[in-house]
Amino acid sequence: MNDNEQGITYMNEGKYEEAAKAFNAAIEKDPKDETGYINFGTLLGIVGEFEKALTFFDKAIGLNEHAATAYYGAGTVYYKQDQFEEATKMFKQALEKNLVEADVYFMLGMSYYQLGALPHAQATFLRAIELNEADVDARFQYALCLAQLEQVDEAVLQLERVVAEEENHADAFFNLGVGYAYQEKLAEALAAFKQALHIQPDHALAANGKQTIEQALN
Repeated sequence: MNDNEQGITYMNEGKYEEAAKAFNAAIEKDPKDETGYINFGTLLGIVGEFEKALTFFDKAIGLNEHAATAYYGAGTVYYKQDQFEEATKMFKQALEKNLVEADVYFMLGMSYYQLGALPHAQATFLRAIELNEADVDARFQYALCLAQLEQVDEAVLQLERVVAEEENHADAFFNLGVGYAYQEKLAEALAAFKQALHIQPDHALAANGKQTIEQALN
């Protein structure tokens, strides 16, 4: 196991000081290899040292402009700092450098969503799902985009798949309740709001939805 592999093991175990030492050793042994800088940048992003993390990703890109994971790492750091336009640029660069993975599309979709670019977000979440059918988070966000773009019937179908795969997803049940209410399926809406509250008793929006539907049914 080399220093980078050892560092990743430590990082995954939450042993951040040991990980930093391993990545530092990797950089000292081969300062022209971008891998150590990318790994150190990822570690710094995890512990909230965002400016330092970006410096390491920039160094990696300077060494290898095709280092796709460096762009992805930088995008993640920008996203954590609510710099969504910069994040979008970086995730698109990662895709252009052939890091064609569901996670990249998901984070690009989240960036578009935060910028209010819903059609772009919808298309990007759909691509994430196509690459990873089991990505419940991407499917949920895709459903939210559909609902906000007034494609409610399709949104409901997607949310039904989310709750089938993750039965404790309170927000999915809440949004499913809203969708059913929009479709005038009041009994189904009430059941969905109740399930959201069963999972998360302090879900205020679900409580309001339940109350509204109960009044309508009475």
